[in-house]
Amino acid sequence: MMNKTIRFFCTTALCTALLAGCSSQPKKEEIPDVNLVEASYVVADALLLNADKIHLNRTKPLLVASFVNVDDVQQSSTLGRIIAEQVGSRISQNGMKVVEVKLRSDSIFVKGNQYPNEGEFLLSRELKDLSSEHDAIAVVVGTYAESKSRVYITAKMLNTNDNSILASFDYSLPIGADVKQMLRADKRRR
Repeated sequence: MMNKTIRFFCTTALCTALLAGCSSQPKKEEIPDVNLVEASYVVADALLLNADKIHLNRTKPLLVASFVNVDDVQQSSTLGRIIAEQVGSRISQNGMKVVEVKLRSDSIFVKGNQYPNEGEFLLSRELKDLSSEHDAIAVVVGTYAESKSRVYITAKMLNTNDNSILASFDYSLPIGADVKQMLRADKRRR
């Protein structure tokens, strides 16, 4: 009788342990954050390297505007604003005069559909006026697009006279906890 009882408890314990192992869900792999400052500095260095190839006049100032959502260029985020801040900081560290553009994000671009030969986006009149006011040679703008696990970013240095691209750089960042927070912060405030 005791053998049957021990066998019963051992079998029950073994089955319980096996079933418990089957029922637990696999641990979701956490996406690591990147060093955003380093990534932004790489962007700035690449833009300057490309601009130097076309002999950009480094004595004239450069404007830097917030990076905006590619699906709605009237929207930015904490991520878009901090990338612009860091890119501007790095460009300044490299000896160029940088003028920060603190505009509403809808003041940066206008849709190019009104101007079919001008490409997808144009600099807004307000930004062009600021460029003229500061005698800026170029403006750094950027767009980003969210996917499930990455945010894809394009940074461009545009000629303020004709909107031509002087330099550009494309990259992506994993959407770790920090990037996710910066993308979502403004959505919660609305």
